[in-house]
Amino acid sequence: MAGLQSVNTPKLSRRVLLAATTVAAMGAATAAAQEAPPEKVDISSLPRVKQAMVAPPFLPEHEQVATGGPKIVEVTFVIEEKKMVIDGEGTEVWALTFNGSVPGPMIVVHEGDYVELTLKNLATNLMEHNIDFHASTGALGGGALTKVLPGEQAVLRWKAVKSGVFVYHCAPGDIMIPYHVVHGMNGAVMVLPRDGLKDGKGNPLKYDFAYYIGEQDYYIPRDEQGAFKKYETAGEDLSESLDVMRTLTPTHVVFNGAAGALTGDAALKAKVGDNVLFIHAQANRDSRPHLIGGHGDYVWEAGSFADVPQTGLETWFIRGGSAGAMLYKFRQPGIYAYVNHNLIEAVMLGATAHVVVDGEWNDDLMMQVVKPEPIT
Repeated sequence: MAGLQSVNTPKLSRRVLLAATTVAAMGAATAAAQEAPPEKVDISSLPRVKQAMVAPPFLPEHEQVATGGPKIVEVTFVIEEKKMVIDGEGTEVWALTFNGSVPGPMIVVHEGDYVELTLKNLATNLMEHNIDFHASTGALGGGALTKVLPGEQAVLRWKAVKSGVFVYHCAPGDIMIPYHVVHGMNGAVMVLPRDGLKDGKGNPLKYDFAYYIGEQDYYIPRDEQGAFKKYETAGEDLSESLDVMRTLTPTHVVFNGAAGALTGDAALKAKVGDNVLFIHAQANRDSRPHLIGGHGDYVWEAGSFADVPQTGLETWFIRGGSAGAMLYKFRQPGIYAYVNHNLIEAVMLGATAHVVVDGEWNDDLMMQVVKPEPIT
């Protein structure tokens, strides 16, 4: 691995790139996990349901309050390495994706359900991949049990024993862990309490819509003239991207894969009176979401629905490698900006979304008393 950690890492072959995902320190644990016989658990009587994945910012169809007992929720992720444009200037990244989107799709289950994931690594890909579920219980979050080379697939089942919102991400080992994460290979899971969300007094909380925002930091190398570089194949940028990553200074911080991905025609929609749940995930860096013109009526800042939600927050904190949730009832129409309130990142690097809200204006909440006029 010393060669990979060198500033002047040579261009990598496919064989070296695949080998780079092996971590000596965890090799024994990985081998043991893969060779150990599966635990005998009889869940054959549980109903099975297939959850159709949808692209962010949307969530798959789900019940807010579970009907019936636990289920086995079947999910399929297809890994795709694809070139994406991430800003209005044509900057490109070879994104490493679950189901072709950055972030990957959201999985929604209830506490006590089982998630059974089929992970497929397309034969056309160049790299080894896996998945680490922060929502799961077990060493490496399933990462040791899901390592798949191009052309392979694996099936992982885990029980959702904790409610909340959680990050998942690729974690093949060593330097390839941050490399894969900052190339888009991350997403989120929501595990709802079986009886739904509650306020601090045990009263039920419902949402009319839910939106899923995945915040992504990119580290794009530049050429001698300062222009962002482009590459012909996935992984070709490895050594140069590592140099940028070591600065801990992203070139882009965006929502849902690209600057402007949630603005304009792609802006989120709501109406006055709607209760909207915002799930915000950041797999790598700290963030501080803020809804300009609104508040967090109920906020699960650390992501756990078992905790009493905080109320009335202006800005909340998402720890790197975690997800949080906020519920807000819109009271005025207009275009709201949902931002990372590091305003440098919001305005200059791209971490901004818009929510277009329809309805009647309420002068009691806000009104222009005097239009701009010359100072007297």
